Amino acid sequence: MTSAENEIRLSELIAPSFYCIHRDIQEKGHTHYVLRGGRGSCKSSFVSIEVILGIMNDENANGAVIRKVGQYLRDSVFEQLLWAIEKLGVSHLWEAKVTTPELIFIPTGQKILFRGADKPKKLKSTKVAKGYIRYIWYEELDEFSGQDEIDTINQSLMRGGEVFSCFYSFNPPREKNHWVNSMCDEPRKDRLVHKSDYRDVPADWLGPQFIAEAEYLRERNPARYENEYLGIASGTGAEIFPNVTVRKITNEEINGGERYCRGLDWGYGADPFVYVAMIYDKGARRLLIYHEFYRYGAKYDEIAQAIKEENLRNSTVIAESAEPRSNDELRARGLRIRAAKKGSGSVEFGIRWLQNLDEIVIDPVRCPNTRREFCGYSFLPDGHGGLRSEFPDRDNHSIDAVRYALEDDAGRKNTAVYDRRRLGIH
Repeated sequence: MTSAENEIRLSELIAPSFYCIHRDIQEKGHTHYVLRGGRGSCKSSFVSIEVILGIMNDENANGAVIRKVGQYLRDSVFEQLLWAIEKLGVSHLWEAKVTTPELIFIPTGQKILFRGADKPKKLKSTKVAKGYIRYIWYEELDEFSGQDEIDTINQSLMRGGEVFSCFYSFNPPREKNHWVNSMCDEPRKDRLVHKSDYRDVPADWLGPQFIAEAEYLRERNPARYENEYLGIASGTGAEIFPNVTVRKITNEEINGGERYCRGLDWGYGADPFVYVAMIYDKGARRLLIYHEFYRYGAKYDEIAQAIKEENLRNSTVIAESAEPRSNDELRARGLRIRAAKKGSGSVEFGIRWLQNLDEIVIDPVRCPNTRREFCGYSFLPDGHGGLRSEFPDRDNHSIDAVRYALEDDAGRKNTAVYDRRRLGIH
């Protein structure tokens, strides 16, 4: 294939807004490429194409792809790179090891390694048998703790070569002073910052339904549309749940719900026990929290009675799994209790899923403590004028109970995200 033919081929795979970045990489113009953009901007698709092509064109080049939580690698960036391999028509030249996960360029043995930053020792010991790690890709950069964490990882990986291409892709957080948004404004000669959104992508790549969803959100919630689809840091503070609405929830709304969800969080000593009941409207992407039982030092009999009074049909309650004995006590009192499924990254995923709802409605009279926790839940200062990226583990008992109650629905949403990524749409 001639150079001209190759460029034509790439134009069918790379969104037009990334042509300038592609040329800059070819010319070795920069080392660090910060790609911030809204949903559907195809930034991850672009990076995956560049990494595959770069390794195939440089026999000494290898790649490392990193996410904050390792368990999400296989269903996100690993699938994204498989998409790039298939679209480039070179599947016969690559071996995919799913369980590791790992990608191997068969003709030379070059590799693309996948690592989670939640296992620092594995990052420090990252090595390749041939050549060096030229391509480094941080996906969902905003999930990392800060620039210091990124610098530490780069110091471990950027060895043994002269030319490196480090990609940092993310959807900008709402908060203007979040560390990743602040980083984009800091001058650095070897860093190129690029902004993109779905309007730069051919409409037929995204499909009419994607456009319809974007327009729907633009009309319903302009601020959220600007952040999610245009990649604009539209928030003015550190609030984690800007989608909360505080208002009275009528009896008609409570009695007319279709999907009722209930969750509880155990508390001992200085922490309260919390039981919450809510209605989830999947079509409207709206959550209505209409009942809470929030007590310090509550006894098992008192808790069981309170739940029975609200949960007349004895529907399943999803409870914190860290207290199996306490859950057994409630089962012994006739309640249907199911332990929540916890795992690495489950807290972050659950909170982000709640953030992505169109609206969380909380009745301030029926649920005063839940209202206080959701409205007061904010990112903490990082000590340098910005905000820390991790979600704080304090005054979040109602939030935890809500997460547990909705874990089944959040799991189905995760499948939808995975399907979009397989299509190369981000």
